[in-house]
Amino acid sequence: MSFRELGLDAKILQAVQEAGYTEPTPIQTAAIPPIIAGHDLIGIAQTGTGKTAAFTLPMLTKLASQPSGQRNSTRVLIIAPTRELVVQIDENVRAYGKHLHLTVATVFGGVGEHPQIRALNSNTDVIIACPGRLIDLMNRRNGNFSGLQYLVLDEADRMLDMGFLPSIRQIVRQMPQKRQTLMFSATLSKEIEQLTHEFQRSPKIVQIGRRANPAETVTQLVYEVPKHLKPALLTHLLRDPQMNMVLVFSRMKHSADRIARNLELKGIKTATLHSNRSQNQRLKALKDFKSGAVRVLVATDIAARGIDVDGISHVINYDFPMHVEDYVHRIGRTGRANAIGDAISFVTNEDHGELRALERFIGRGIVRKRAEGFDYNASGPAQTESSRDDERRPRQQRPPPRGHGQSHGNSPQPRPATGGGARPVGQSSSAGRSYGQRSFRPR
Repeated sequence: MSFRELGLDAKILQAVQEAGYTEPTPIQTAAIPPIIAGHDLIGIAQTGTGKTAAFTLPMLTKLASQPSGQRNSTRVLIIAPTRELVVQIDENVRAYGKHLHLTVATVFGGVGEHPQIRALNSNTDVIIACPGRLIDLMNRRNGNFSGLQYLVLDEADRMLDMGFLPSIRQIVRQMPQKRQTLMFSATLSKEIEQLTHEFQRSPKIVQIGRRANPAETVTQLVYEVPKHLKPALLTHLLRDPQMNMVLVFSRMKHSADRIARNLELKGIKTATLHSNRSQNQRLKALKDFKSGAVRVLVATDIAARGIDVDGISHVINYDFPMHVEDYVHRIGRTGRANAIGDAISFVTNEDHGELRALERFIGRGIVRKRAEGFDYNASGPAQTESSRDDERRPRQQRPPPRGHGQSHGNSPQPRPATGGGARPVGQSSSAGRSYGQRSFRPR
């Protein structure tokens, strides 16, 4: 089936074609027609399956059919658990809606609130928000949702896990009853079913199976490291001659550029791949990486989708992925066609929650290692604020919990999870030594 057969507006189809997409994914094929038909919908799909476009494309199609004129209210509200996901959805909406005259804004913590207040009070067409900052601003009488047409709860299961249910309920109570509500989740748990009863009317259920686990030919390793030492550790590991073709993953575009600049200063030839690079720049980066002109390619998740390069010796998760499906997608770039590959993940104190979720998903613990000859006590540049700090579960009136906010170098390690039948994942050919393996159990 083609995008044209799904009933998308001509301007949306043009934007999709310009983005280089020709065929819809299974979740898009299943979800787009009922959304265009006006049904509430619950979509069960993992990250990386194209679910963002599964709700943005039909909503933009519906907006495109409406007459332009004075905006009396925000028409679309999309709620997501983290800033990174909000930014990703924002990029998606802008890319596919670029031929429409729409206004789009994001609302999340950790940045100044005044531009967000202006956007909320200007009847912006599409608002994409994290629940914590949004309810804070709404409680101060900001925002006009009286004419809201579409409400989307993306990664609803993660928002429940992060403690946002009270905020979400407050937000939804202030939305008009006559609306279309879309919800997406990785699983259809009892809690998610309860939310569908609360927020939706006779929703259509679309469920797409999850992806496979990582290949057995990939050795998976975790290097626990203070956040400020990540640049030094990356440089240290790349001195290993066995790391001859390395794909490094960063969550953010500006971080990818910073990583590449630092490696170039250390004499390590590096290229970058992210959405701010032109098509010619991306093609050259891939060509240089394949030919060996550069041995390190630093990429973001979105830009790396579609990379088809054989012979990658190592994948390094410089920034730990937010979703287990992103992890599987990342490390699948090495160990192809029964070749052996290493997948290394840097884990800071604030990443332990995602690490536990990953180990539950793959059903085993991942071996922790320490880099031989690396000074873990070295000082480094001041730590920058995490892009997720303010979107964690609301703090309780007690000493700061582990893993909340910025890294705390003296925080105790998380408790090992219970469960039998686990085994550590592989041993590495890279420099380093294993330690503490008795704690590696599924979480």
